[in-house]
Amino acid sequence: MNDRAAELLEQYEIEVLRTRKGRGAIVCDTDRGCLIFREYSGSPDRIVLQDRLLRQIADAGAVLVESIIPDREGSLLVKDTDGTGYVLKTWQEGRECSVHDRGECVEAVRLLARLHGSMELPADTPNLPVAFSPEKEYDKHNKELKRVRKYLQQKGQKSWFETSLRKSFDSFLEQALAVTEQWREYSQSFQAEAGQGAVRKADRIAFCHGDYQYHNILQGTNGWFVVNFEKCMCDDPIRDLYLLLRKLLEKSNWSLALGEELLSAYERERPISVRSWIDLYYRLAYPEKFWKIVNFYYNSGKAWIPGKNQEKLERVIAQEKEKQRFLDEIFRNVEVRKNFSRL
Repeated sequence: MNDRAAELLEQYEIEVLRTRKGRGAIVCDTDRGCLIFREYSGSPDRIVLQDRLLRQIADAGAVLVESIIPDREGSLLVKDTDGTGYVLKTWQEGRECSVHDRGECVEAVRLLARLHGSMELPADTPNLPVAFSPEKEYDKHNKELKRVRKYLQQKGQKSWFETSLRKSFDSFLEQALAVTEQWREYSQSFQAEAGQGAVRKADRIAFCHGDYQYHNILQGTNGWFVVNFEKCMCDDPIRDLYLLLRKLLEKSNWSLALGEELLSAYERERPISVRSWIDLYYRLAYPEKFWKIVNFYYNSGKAWIPGKNQEKLERVIAQEKEKQRFLDEIFRNVEVRKNFSRL
């Protein structure tokens, strides 16, 4: 964030009292409260859609969320002389949700369920994005995994990380391919009802936050505050629950007790349908963490591989048995999850 960007604040109907750097942005104390000014790389149509969604959530009143402040001309997006876009949003000083505090993790899940209750837009809303397709996304991941495996097979001298990666590669790739194929078969069985993967409820389209993790869940003086909706998308809201669950479960070695508690907390606020339940299973079953490690390795310099990459790989390998146990107990045992039969 440069000084020229800060000058753009003059285009807003606000009195800036003080500014400071924060989170790759400018935090502003103004006569309208605390605001944050940050770079925006999306399209004008997308920010209009994001604004509509945020206003709807705010009107519902169940969850405190950011709002976008228009400039004097009513534009949600302002641009620097070099064409870089910026957006001004409300902000609340606070700290991130603690992944080490079980109570806060449970509250984050409850908050998410309430948030999803107000994230449906009319199907005729202008400029709706194309619905996200998990199986297409996983097809891309799988092609990359195959490419990297071939690269490692042909590579001569390997580092310790590359040797470890090569050893574990086949089992994770087989798992990725199997989950993707099962997902495809499941998706095709619902294709007529879903309409190219869009999540429809009568004449409405469901959205998800797109990046619901502890960095974007803040505890401030006015309570919990959810921010950074830039990645909101047309997808089953279970995507958000999946992302938060995966991150929390990886940190707890796929604790069965924690998983049950988090899922129960969500369902007390918003019951999970069978379709979404199966959706959640496939998202969790796909070895995304392994793919992320591979992706980072392949698309960065290989002359020196950070020790942290080795630690991450070892953790994923070590947790695989517990992860499979978690999936078996939570999703495949009907006695454990009797709501599996609920429509």
